[in-house]
Amino acid sequence: MDIMGDHMMAFSDKNSEEELEIEFRDTFNKVNKKSEFMDLVKIREYKSSDCKILGNLFYDTVHSVNTKDYSEEEVDAWASKNKDFSKWDSVFNLNYTLIAYIDNKIIGFGDIDKSGYLNMLYIHKDYQGKGIATLICNKLEKGHNEITTDASITAKRFFEKRGYKVIKEQYVKRNSVLLKNYIMKKQIEPNINL
Repeated sequence: MDIMGDHMMAFSDKNSEEELEIEFRDTFNKVNKKSEFMDLVKIREYKSSDCKILGNLFYDTVHSVNTKDYSEEEVDAWASKNKDFSKWDSVFNLNYTLIAYIDNKIIGFGDIDKSGYLNMLYIHKDYQGKGIATLICNKLEKGHNEITTDASITAKRFFEKRGYKVIKEQYVKRNSVLLKNYIMKKQIEPNINL
């Protein structure tokens, strides 16, 4: 019985080592693929000709990604098909607005104003979780000591991972519908090189 027990344990250990090796290889391949993917992603500043594309990306993202946390009525109120593109264009031109793209296809965008208010950060539904929001955010946050944003339920976790703290839970009215979100703030220590 003991011999069989030892043999079974050795067999079990061998499987665990093989499983760990496969898991390591899979993780390495994912990281390597993500790294290769991120090499394809380029960032540039906003141009007025981007505005309608950003409006469509915003609409599609909210109506697909945010539906796990918001009802159909809420996403319809948040991202309606009727947009005032001239107003959007004015805000994007006033703020520091960045576009992420691959092969001239826009896959994400974000903007921040001079006071450090992160106004928008949206990534195309097919490119979620690939590091694009982090790439945009890293660039938008530079030069600010304090950043605030109104984060959706969906985006709250992303911002928490970046060091943002919830200041207040709130309900904002969009087209007569109340939407829950969070005022979040991040303090950035000045980079002092001695």
